[in-house]
Amino acid sequence: MDARRLPARHGALWLLAGFALFRRHPPLMTAITFGYLLTVVVVNLIPKVGPFLLPLILPTLTVMLANGCRAIERGKKFDNDTLIAGIREQRIGLIRLGGLHLVGSSLLVLFGFALGEPINIRDGIDEVEAMELAGDLAVILLMASPLLMAFWFAPLLTAWDGVSAGKSLFFSFIASWRNWRAFTMYALVLVLVGAVLPGLILIIAGLLSQALLNILSVALRMLLIFVLAPTMVASVYLSYRDVFAAVVPEPAPPDQAPAQPDE
Repeated sequence: MDARRLPARHGALWLLAGFALFRRHPPLMTAITFGYLLTVVVVNLIPKVGPFLLPLILPTLTVMLANGCRAIERGKKFDNDTLIAGIREQRIGLIRLGGLHLVGSSLLVLFGFALGEPINIRDGIDEVEAMELAGDLAVILLMASPLLMAFWFAPLLTAWDGVSAGKSLFFSFIASWRNWRAFTMYALVLVLVGAVLPGLILIIAGLLSQALLNILSVALRMLLIFVLAPTMVASVYLSYRDVFAAVVPEPAPPDQAPAQPDE
């Protein structure tokens, strides 16, 4: 697989293009996003087996989301066959990918427990505990980064390109590593839009009026749920398209078309 190396600005462009895709069909983008989130919540709540079942089906759910985004972008008919495109043919590979996801997630959870006993935040924490908590979170995030890089593109590589589970993880990790600048920009813009700007708006609103603070708090929460979440879903598909999808050459103009041989 040939992964393109994109400039840093593409990280911001993925979110902008994701918002543009959301605007093309807001109800449908919102529906598939909330369908995904609802499935994740319901499966995770299944007693005993839910936390183990969820990693197994996440690659398949990711493919369904991307199928929906691709159909919206191309203006195709949206039905059940559209959502499951590539899943039936590559079900074995997706199951194996889910198994590898379960193993990686389990190791990450075990590592989190090995860091030490959890701090009861409800009882309050002092500065030392806060620094320890921040350090632990930073270490967990650092350990989770390779897992996230390996699985970012892997489900689509398996479902759409027929790449085996192990190879898809390898290609996804290499592609993510080659495009670390774009992903860094993606994360920075996401933090800016999803946390920094809303926080500043709420701080200013709180200084002006408590009623204004309450109104804006609800409004921003709705925007994050109904706009930013579908935009992020679309951006995952768009990042794959930019990094891996083949470029279709444009047809040559009539005056530049190759000449036919004389008979």
